[in-house]
Amino acid sequence: MKTIIVDDEVFARQRILSLLNKIEGLDVIAECNNGTSAIETINNLQPDLIFLDINIRDMDGFEVLENLTCQKKPVVIFVTAHDDFALKAFEFEAFDYLVKPFKEDRFIKTVKKVLNHSPKVSTPDFKSELKSLMATLRGQEERYLERIAIKQGNKTSLIPTSTIKYILASGVYAEIYTADAKYLHRDTLGNLENLLNPNIFFRVHRSSIVNLQAIKEIVHSDFSEIDVRMDDNKLISVSKSTKKELLEKLGI
Repeated sequence: MKTIIVDDEVFARQRILSLLNKIEGLDVIAECNNGTSAIETINNLQPDLIFLDINIRDMDGFEVLENLTCQKKPVVIFVTAHDDFALKAFEFEAFDYLVKPFKEDRFIKTVKKVLNHSPKVSTPDFKSELKSLMATLRGQEERYLERIAIKQGNKTSLIPTSTIKYILASGVYAEIYTADAKYLHRDTLGNLENLLNPNIFFRVHRSSIVNLQAIKEIVHSDFSEIDVRMDDNKLISVSKSTKKELLEKLGI
C-alpha cells in the first residue's frame, strides 16, 4: 500500500515512519512538510494511504484534501494535536483521527484496520471511537486547555493559558497576548473559544477573547456601548450582543 506522510514537524514524520516500518504491507513513497507540496505529490503519486496533519505550514489539512484532483481517493488518517477538528474530519470521511501524542498500539491498530478493510469503507467503530474521544477530552468533566502549543520557527512554545490576557483575531491567525509577550498562532477564535475555560475566558467580540480576571475596568461609551480596559491598558470593544452576558459574569 503506497503511503504518504504530511506533517510540517520533522520529528512527527520520523515517528510515524518508524512505526510504519514495523508493519508489513506499507510502502512510504514520500514525505511532505507543507500543504502545497502535499497536493502536488499526492496528485502525481496517487497514494493509497495518507497520514495528514491538520495544522501545517501554509494551509490546513482540509484545504489539502479539497485541492486533490487524483482519480483514486486515498484513505486518510488525520494525525493532529487538536481534538476540536474531529467532527469535521468525520465529514471528510477520514478513516481515523489520531490525537498527538498517541500511543503506539493505538496507531498500529488503526493501520491494521486499513490493511484489513476496503479503502472505501471507514472503520466500523470510528464513529463510536470519535464520540468516546470527544467525551474523554471535553466531555462531562469539562476539561479545557491548560497550555497552548505555539510554533515559533524551529521550536514550539507551550504557553500556559493562565498567563493569557486576551486574544485578537488577525486573518487566519490569532494574536495571543500575555504579560510578557505576543504570540502568533494559526487558529481561529472559534476553535480557541471552545478549548478555553468559559469561566475564565469570554468572547466579547467576534474578533476578541478576554481573560475576565485581566479586566481592569469597564469604559462606558456613547449609545450605551462599552469597552473593557485590560490591566495592560489595552482597550477592547464589546459587541452589543455580548454586553449583557459579560456584565453578568463580572457581577455588574
